[in-house]
Amino acid sequence: MKKCFLTVLIALVALTANAQSRGIKIAYLDMNYILNKVPDYADAKNQLEQKASKWKQELEVKRNEISKLKESLQQEKALLTKELIEEREEEIAFQEKDLLDYQEKRFGPTGDLVTQKAVLVKPIQDQVFTVAQDLAALRNYDFVFDKSSDLTMLFAAKKHDISDLIIKRLSRATKQEKLSSKEVKKMEEQDAKDELESNPDYAERQKLLEDKKTAREKKLEERKALQEEKKKAYEEKREQMKQDREAKRPGAKTPAAETSATPATTSNDKTTATPKDNKKGETETKEKTKEAVVPKEKTEAQKAAAAEKQTNAQEAKEEREKKIADKKQAIEDRKKKIAEDREAAKKAREEKLKNKDSETPTPAPSGDKPTN
Repeated sequence: MKKCFLTVLIALVALTANAQSRGIKIAYLDMNYILNKVPDYADAKNQLEQKASKWKQELEVKRNEISKLKESLQQEKALLTKELIEEREEEIAFQEKDLLDYQEKRFGPTGDLVTQKAVLVKPIQDQVFTVAQDLAALRNYDFVFDKSSDLTMLFAAKKHDISDLIIKRLSRATKQEKLSSKEVKKMEEQDAKDELESNPDYAERQKLLEDKKTAREKKLEERKALQEEKKKAYEEKREQMKQDREAKRPGAKTPAAETSATPATTSNDKTTATPKDNKKGETETKEKTKEAVVPKEKTEAQKAAAAEKQTNAQEAKEEREKKIADKKQAIEDRKKKIAEDREAAKKAREEKLKNKDSETPTPAPSGDKPTN
C-alpha cells in the first residue's frame, strides 16, 4: 500500500513539474449549453417534459380528490359517528400517502424523471467527454472543467470555452452517416480549418504575425517617404545651385539688363506693329518687367560674387598654366640631358676605338728575313 501511494505521489509531482515548466493550459465546457444545442437531446427532452407534464396533472387530480374528501368530512363531521369519522380519516391518510408515493416515484431523486433524464443525457455526455479528451490531447490541455457542474467558477475567459467546438464535432459525427465519402472529406477539411482558427494559440500567433506585417509595411512606407523627401530636397538643391551658377556666369544677362532692354525692343517694334499688337506687346512687356524686378542689394551682391568667382577662376587658370609650363620645361631639360649623355657616350666610344687602332703593331713584309 505504501509503495502504491509513493508511486502515485511521484507521478503527481512529475506532472506538476512538467506543467509548471511549460505553462498550465486550461479549458472548460458548459454541458447544459451543449445539451441544448444537440438536436437529438432537444427532441427527447421535449418528450420527457410532456411526460412530466402528464405526471403533474395526475398529481394535481389526486390532490383535488384529497381536498374534496377533507371538505366533505369537515361538512359532515357533525352528523357522522366516531367510527365513520375515523374510517374517512384513514381513507384520506391513505390517499395522501399514495400521493406522496406517486410524487416520489415520478419526481423523486431516484424517480422516473431523473432516471429517464439520465438515460437520455448519458450517451451525449459520453460523446462530449470523448471529444473533450481528444481536444485535450490535441491541444495539450492540462485541465478541462465543466462550467455547469457544482464546481464554482468565479471567472472564465471566453477564449478557453470549447463548448462550440464540441458541438461542431458532435454535429459532424451525426452528418457523416448521411453524406458520401467525398462530402465527408470536404467537411473534415473545413472542420479542421475552423478548429485551427478557433484555437487560442493559433489566433494569438496569427495576431502576432499580422502585427509584425503591419509594422514592417509601416516601416517600409516611412522609409519610402523619407527617400522621397531626400530626393526632393536634392532636386531642389541641385536646381538652386544651377540657378546660382547661371546668375554668377560673366556673360549672363542680369534681370536689370533684361528689364532695360525690353522697352527699347518694344519701342523699335512699334512702327511696324498694329494697334492690337502694340497693346499685346505692352502687356507682355509689363509682365516681363514685373517678373524681372530684383532688389538692388541682391543684384550688387550677385555682381560682387560673380567678380570674386571670376578672379578666383583666373588665378586658378594662371596657376594651372604655370604648372603645365614648368612640367614642359622639366621634360625638355630631361630630354636635353639624355641627348648630351648619349653624345658623350658616343664620343667616348669612338675615342676608345681610335686608341685601340693606334696601339695595334704594323706587320713585316713577306720577302724580308729576320736578322740574327
